[in-house]
Amino acid sequence: MLDTVLGRLARQHDPNVLVGFDHADDAGVYQLTPEQALVQTVDFFTPIVDDPYTFGQIAATNALSDVYAMGGRPLTSLALVCFPEKGDIEILERILAGGLSKMIEAGCSVIGGHSIRDDETKFGYAVTGLIHPQRVLANKGAQPGDRLLFTKALGTGVISTAIKKGTAKQSWIDAAVKSMTTLNKTAAEVITGARVGTGASPVQAERSCAVHALTDITGFGLIGHAREMALASEVSLTFFAEKVPLIEGALECVRAGNIPGGLKANREFAECMVEYGGNISDEFRSILFDPQTAGGLLISVTAGSAGVLVDHLQQAGVPAVEIGEVRAKAKPVIEVR
Repeated sequence: MLDTVLGRLARQHDPNVLVGFDHADDAGVYQLTPEQALVQTVDFFTPIVDDPYTFGQIAATNALSDVYAMGGRPLTSLALVCFPEKGDIEILERILAGGLSKMIEAGCSVIGGHSIRDDETKFGYAVTGLIHPQRVLANKGAQPGDRLLFTKALGTGVISTAIKKGTAKQSWIDAAVKSMTTLNKTAAEVITGARVGTGASPVQAERSCAVHALTDITGFGLIGHAREMALASEVSLTFFAEKVPLIEGALECVRAGNIPGGLKANREFAECMVEYGGNISDEFRSILFDPQTAGGLLISVTAGSAGVLVDHLQQAGVPAVEIGEVRAKAKPVIEVR
């Protein structure tokens, strides 16, 4: 909706805007100097778990993710709070405490915020980070022959829906919460540290991995964000169904009818660009459109460097796996087999 409205407005032509909303990227990037640029993003939503502290952690993790997805380092944040006028102030304190714990973990200072009265609680952050203008990792840049890596498993949307309905098993909840409260900080540091940049040492250069494009998988699901990468890069993508990681209980949630509205909207919007091969169940197809909260990073990296980068990520504790490849632009835009 926002993209449609902004697209009808006159666009500013500021040469310092390195990344705007042209390709539906994760965050905006604005150049300050030849060696420094700002990364800016904002995200907030309603509670998806019962515990206020955990909700705050998830909201912060999710808001920080877009800065990491550009290859940036979070620097400051502003809290966004919607809370009932007669709500329990201790609940709000726990939400803010949870968010602060993740901001501290990220090394990102909370320097203020804004609150309004609202019958429905909502929470999140506007986050500003820093990046070198020549080291921005956008969703544009994937090249034919690249391999697609993914750093988390899918399923937080359907499991969150099951939580709201009171039908989720505790092991499913624990796995989903762990995923949603795990920062993409380590993954981003490995990815950016492995790239050859200005002043890279011979050791860094030897271990470098040619990452061409990067995005995080959040509200539009794997297919939705993959679509954005494909269109921005003018390529097509192939995913291997058996390699796509799923959170425990994700398929069971789909079978039980725990389908969030966002999943239905994502599927209605983007499935026209997808072609399925082989015997792929409808439950699995649904998961590909599941809206993720604080989801993993989707990485397009050269074939020769994919294995090295996976090893580096796994050694750092990031459960990265190769799930697909980039093809020359053709129909279908996205193939799942």
